Amino acid sequence: MKSFAIAMSLMSALAISACDTKEPADTGPTALEKLTTALDNPTRADEDKARDANRKPAEVVTFLGVEEGMTVLDLIAGGGYYSEVMSYAVGDSGKVYAQNPESVLKFRDGANDKALTARFADNRLPNVVRWDRGLDDIGIEPGTIDAAITALNFHDMYNFDPELALGALTTVRQLLKPGGVMGIIDHDGNAGADNVAFHRVEEQAAIDTAIAAGF
Repeated sequence: MKSFAIAMSLMSALAISACDTKEPADTGPTALEKLTTALDNPTRADEDKARDANRKPAEVVTFLGVEEGMTVLDLIAGGGYYSEVMSYAVGDSGKVYAQNPESVLKFRDGANDKALTARFADNRLPNVVRWDRGLDDIGIEPGTIDAAITALNFHDMYNFDPELALGALTTVRQLLKPGGVMGIIDHDGNAGADNVAFHRVEEQAAIDTAIAAGF
């Protein structure tokens, strides 16, 4: 079974147990702590670090279950912000596909193309593969991806054409291994509002599309 997770605006989780007052065994840093530390390294761009306060990338990637050794897909990676985050999460034994179609690479005078070139210069993220291909010719073997993520893209696909959004999620579902996870991060729209103009999408629309795609 393949699952999906949706993060709209702000998502938080809290688990409390009062059943045992014994001190927990020291098992070392958690996955969240390790990723948080990895993101605070001197080679990472200050611009990316400035985004972290609002985007909470360590929390998001940990919530999605991305961990060492996984093969993951950053769908419509743009300039590669999340591609780099996931590169630290999967480690040297993992792999990240930073996927962009040609239209995204040409957008705004090639801003994303230039950002990716700078980000991957001198092989600084060797476990990330720049994947300049569209979903209609993705070139990734079905059933080989552990997790996929798309950040602030779904609203554009859905608002342009709901069938386009459905096709994208259907393709990703086919790429995922059994038990694989698709994470959608976007701005939550309001019923009756001009969500196209505000670059938003209603959460239920994303859920319905994912279910129709087979999640």
